[in-house]
Amino acid sequence: MASEGVSRLLAEAGVDARRLRAALALLCDGEWWTLAALVRETATSRRAVEALLREAGPQRSGERFRLTGEQAQAYRALLDEGGEVPGSPADPVAHLLPRYGDVVRRMAELVAGGPRGRHVLDHVAATPETVVRRALLLGARFWLPGSRLLCVGDHDLTSLAVAMIHPGVQVTVVDVDDRILAYIGERAEALGLDVVTRWADLRLGLPPSARGQADLAITDPPYTPEGVGLFVARAVEGLRDPEQGRVLLAYGASERTPMLALKVQRSLYDLNLSFEAVYPDFNRYFGAEAIGSAADLYVLRPTSKTRPAVAARVEGYGTAIYTQGPQSVEARPSPAPSTAGARGVEEGEFDVLVGDWPKDVAPRTPRARLSTWLAKPYASSPARVAIALPPGLGAALPRLLLATRARHVRVLTEDAPHDLGALESLYAITAGGGVVEAARLPPPEGRDERLLRALLDAAHGRAANVWREGLIRAYGHLTKKQARAIVTEVAPWADEVTLLELPAHRLQALPGAVAASLRRAAETSEEAAPEAPYEPGPKVDRRATPRG
Repeated sequence: MASEGVSRLLAEAGVDARRLRAALALLCDGEWWTLAALVRETATSRRAVEALLREAGPQRSGERFRLTGEQAQAYRALLDEGGEVPGSPADPVAHLLPRYGDVVRRMAELVAGGPRGRHVLDHVAATPETVVRRALLLGARFWLPGSRLLCVGDHDLTSLAVAMIHPGVQVTVVDVDDRILAYIGERAEALGLDVVTRWADLRLGLPPSARGQADLAITDPPYTPEGVGLFVARAVEGLRDPEQGRVLLAYGASERTPMLALKVQRSLYDLNLSFEAVYPDFNRYFGAEAIGSAADLYVLRPTSKTRPAVAARVEGYGTAIYTQGPQSVEARPSPAPSTAGARGVEEGEFDVLVGDWPKDVAPRTPRARLSTWLAKPYASSPARVAIALPPGLGAALPRLLLATRARHVRVLTEDAPHDLGALESLYAITAGGGVVEAARLPPPEGRDERLLRALLDAAHGRAANVWREGLIRAYGHLTKKQARAIVTEVAPWADEVTLLELPAHRLQALPGAVAASLRRAAETSEEAAPEAPYEPGPKVDRRATPRG
């Protein structure tokens, strides 16, 4: 006989009982199921499945559950009441998936080999089938040949799935996690996929090379109203024609928390986005059991009022956008440096204060936002700059130092300095006690070092252009076309990008690439060098020369 507790749970769930019925049907199939698998397969919250297991009383083996034959028979009778078998909503691309089994298997390998998720960035890995289905949906709904896709964050590796299935799409990935950018870059290069990577902390802005370029954008952001609003706003900024483009958004909430979903949807309405489609439970995850290991997929269409709304709101989202860690919404961290750290900053000691500082600290000193500092060179040439870097923004430290041309930089930060790579050629750096001191090194003497320094000194400029001009200065015989060809040969990733948006692994590779470009320039100069001109001997007066 079926448990009265199970019957009560189904009755209390009302029209939403389909989820629980689907979980109960799985338990009746005679197979062993883990709690995580039941949650993911049925898109039901962990709490709801735990309640079902408590009332159903299945057999248990370690972390696995199943119903006995007698229990299964009783619950099948309960499920058959009304003559309807629980099922899932129609999947728009389920009929396409079997043809792409090889891609699913390849994505499973790539996901398994990728960087581990960071909880402070709300990383939860989507299943390989999910990222392939995202790629298939893009192709089923939109005309993709010759189009551009922007992935706003890509811990799930959706970029690689899209590039494999739709090789005619140019894919750009922006992410704050340098590990992810390095992994995607390496795998894309090995597989011959058209994917480029750019570093960005979206709280500080979208990289210049990613602005106004894409036809479509896709994002799976932190599931807070602030996180969803910020990531979608940056996705809109990345669209070439916002009124023709689309933003695909993965977002999920527990069936128990409709008010949270409403807050998120309001953040989308505030951006004047229309909801063209919502595919329920389209995305499945390894984890996120509180929301049923599932998320809906929204297809958002910007309107004529979206771009003004984005411009008005994007700077107001703040730095607290995550659900966990020092930059979580609940933590509400103060962006200003600690009182102890700011106490040593006196009026007149620094020419500019960058970031959010207490109002009573050097009140007459000019100030600049972190986002402004990264976006464009400062109007004057300050000699001393102090930067306040909030907790959780440590990945921006190398880029903030690159963006600063002062002789001395002091950074107040609770994050330990990251590997600064090529910046060791630019600064002498000491760190301790929440303070990083960076003193600019004198101009170098060697040819390799001078070119590298020219690139580091012009971090806001397009790297390929600065590099090209440096090669021409070093080898005057080179034409602009030859110099640019050399840069493209040794560093194809430097095209149309500034140093500030390069992933860390590209910055670390910069000294070696500069040296390689100079060697290639020397070879090109030797090949192009003209032959030695003919030099005649002394002139002879033939008339004075005797014959015979």
